[in-house]
Amino acid sequence: MMSVTHLHPLSVHFPIALIIVGFFAEIAFLIFKKQSYLFDLGFYLLIIGTISATLALFTGAMFTSEMKGIAGEIQETHELLAWITISILVFTSLLRIFLKAKNNNNYRLKWLVFFLYLLAAVFIGLTGYYGGTLVYNYMMPL
Repeated sequence: MMSVTHLHPLSVHFPIALIIVGFFAEIAFLIFKKQSYLFDLGFYLLIIGTISATLALFTGAMFTSEMKGIAGEIQETHELLAWITISILVFTSLLRIFLKAKNNNNYRLKWLVFFLYLLAAVFIGLTGYYGGTLVYNYMMPL
């Protein structure tokens, strides 16, 4: 039988993949401007990635135990980065939904969304790095 403590490790890989692939779709759209499906792909991956990142954050907050010492410090950094990532993702998603709903072609806002998406991709990578450090350096027996 699977324990609820496995929910966080099972759920964290989806947002990492979705956000990073979504950001690359945004870059591809900038390169191949006539391929509007890439812009839509980036949008939907951002929304689904934000939802899955929120679920991953809450599974981590609810189903993982506190650590002590150096592992505890790394866990705190991991949690802080996760909250920063979620904040960026939610803000970016809301801004992108606003642009899509209003069919707004404001280039400044589009570049702001692109920059925030880049920031989210970087922060989700950092969050994953610290989470992986916890797993491989402090929780898995050698």
